[in-house]
Amino acid sequence: MLGINPEEDTSQAFAAPKAAAVAGVFFSVLLSIGLALLLVSVPADPSQPATWMDDPGRRDTVRVALHLFPFAGIAFLWFMGVLRNRLGTREDRFLATVFLCSGILFVVSLFSAAAISGGLLEAVADGHLQPESEVCYFGRRAVYVLLTVFAFKMAGVFMLCTGTIDLRTGFLPRWVALVGYLCALGLLLVITTWGWIGMVFPGWVLLVSVVVLAMEFGRGRVESTPRTQPGGPGQELQPVRAGEKGPDVP
Repeated sequence: MLGINPEEDTSQAFAAPKAAAVAGVFFSVLLSIGLALLLVSVPADPSQPATWMDDPGRRDTVRVALHLFPFAGIAFLWFMGVLRNRLGTREDRFLATVFLCSGILFVVSLFSAAAISGGLLEAVADGHLQPESEVCYFGRRAVYVLLTVFAFKMAGVFMLCTGTIDLRTGFLPRWVALVGYLCALGLLLVITTWGWIGMVFPGWVLLVSVVVLAMEFGRGRVESTPRTQPGGPGQELQPVRAGEKGPDVP
């Protein structure tokens, strides 16, 4: 049989949430930068003329944003791992299913929108597609719907589900769940009329990641504090090996 060191197993279990929370920070930064680059380069209303596609500078800016999205999606998958890691055996199967499905659908919608945008951009740059053509208009409409109707609506469902799980299990502070509810309502109700509100989702992920990191840091400080024996103030408690008799406590 393979021997397992309990101390190594415990340290790995504690390191996983920290690593995933850091991934949440990376997701927030990457998605925020990508969305900001898109919003300043592309008109919010897809019915407006696509004259921006003839500008090489704007095309390069959009290319940078599109190349950030895959890394943001990968980091988001790790972020979902931190939440499940903190839940452990306390998770509800129904809520856990909605939690996972909404998160995965968000990533799929984000990747689909980025793929279509990249295809349209390169087709225009190569001269095989005109910005004012019907095909290009259809593609821009499809990207708009994928982002505003599907991706960020799924993000709102993900936040609602996470907040509900938090209220039931207490794996995060209660106020984090309440903030998540407010942000989710904003995404579900306002995103189709104001594009910048999409920044709410990466901001909420950043908040949760920072809270998780702070909780893990506090837990590590508590566990690193030396314990003392009841009979000797300031005297560290020595470990007892198997087969040995522990110290007598008066």
